[in-house]
Amino acid sequence: MSRRLLGLLIALLLALTLLGSMVAGQYRQTKFYTQTWWDLFDTVTILTGYADSQEEWDAQAQALHDDLLAYHRLFDIYHHYDGLTNAYDLNAQAGSGPVTVPGQLLDLLTFGQQADQLTQGACNIAAGRVLALWHDARVAAETAETATADLLPTQEALEEAAAHCDIQDLVLDAQASTVTFTDPQLQLDLGSIAKGYAVEAAARAAEARGMDSALLNVGGNVRAIGKKPDGSPWTAGVDNPWTEGSGEPVSTVQLAPGQCLVVSGDYQRYFTVDGVRYHHLIDLSTLQPARYASSVAVLCSDSGLGDALSTGLFCLPPEKGQALVEGLEGVSALWMLPDGSTVASSGWPDQKLQN
Repeated sequence: MSRRLLGLLIALLLALTLLGSMVAGQYRQTKFYTQTWWDLFDTVTILTGYADSQEEWDAQAQALHDDLLAYHRLFDIYHHYDGLTNAYDLNAQAGSGPVTVPGQLLDLLTFGQQADQLTQGACNIAAGRVLALWHDARVAAETAETATADLLPTQEALEEAAAHCDIQDLVLDAQASTVTFTDPQLQLDLGSIAKGYAVEAAARAAEARGMDSALLNVGGNVRAIGKKPDGSPWTAGVDNPWTEGSGEPVSTVQLAPGQCLVVSGDYQRYFTVDGVRYHHLIDLSTLQPARYASSVAVLCSDSGLGDALSTGLFCLPPEKGQALVEGLEGVSALWMLPDGSTVASSGWPDQKLQN
């Protein structure tokens, strides 16, 4: 056999080997898995996705859960954890002087200040005093046989609390990694941003570890990790806020890799007094539950931003919210209004809205 022919045969074998590898990669044999957790951010967490084996899935899912649990503890305002300085400790100590905190908590608070400015004060992590009054009212209503008007916080109490919600009194020192409340009565409530921030950080860490096809849903914060094995995108639906449990989403969207859908609504945490629903999303201009919308959905490429915006847009008049969204690149939103109608920003992708 001539050297030329031998060379051609070797080249052909190499090409066939490469083609076989490409085909095998294209038709990678993966299996579908799902995992549910109840111990994160006071809500249900569902992870679905694909992996080459049960062992790989279990390892990836456990690592992602551990990341989320660490953020849950770090951002918790209701409990102290030994060996950790968290948001609870800040509320207890930062009014007396600087408190050294982990970098991830400082980063979250820095983002919280940015979110306050972006949403014109509608998403304010320093409004803990006001939000605590409504939280306590909801807890009392849930334990009472009948929720009555005497459980509602008085306007006087709300206004007194609102006097201690200035985010300018939250002082962050990035170099020293410390936090100080210059108003000793200021209290943080991170519920408007913490879950979304944690979802984004945990998803990015999972991607860095090799997770490449999953959908993470933490209580309505939905984040796509890669695509499905066949190359199709993950999809997510916006729940109907007017008819709970209807099963038919108001809107369905396709999520590009790294994209997220975040929804805030008045049907998630609430109690009812005399036929009026009192939910957890408070309009800080009135100190009462916001009444502009039944639900707001945000589509963007950062779950932390989506969380802050869904809260802020819910607590702003829709026309102000629309103007805000139209000025942001890569962000779109859908408002579900109390009268059963919907309003979408110019970038909302679903052309089959259910009205």
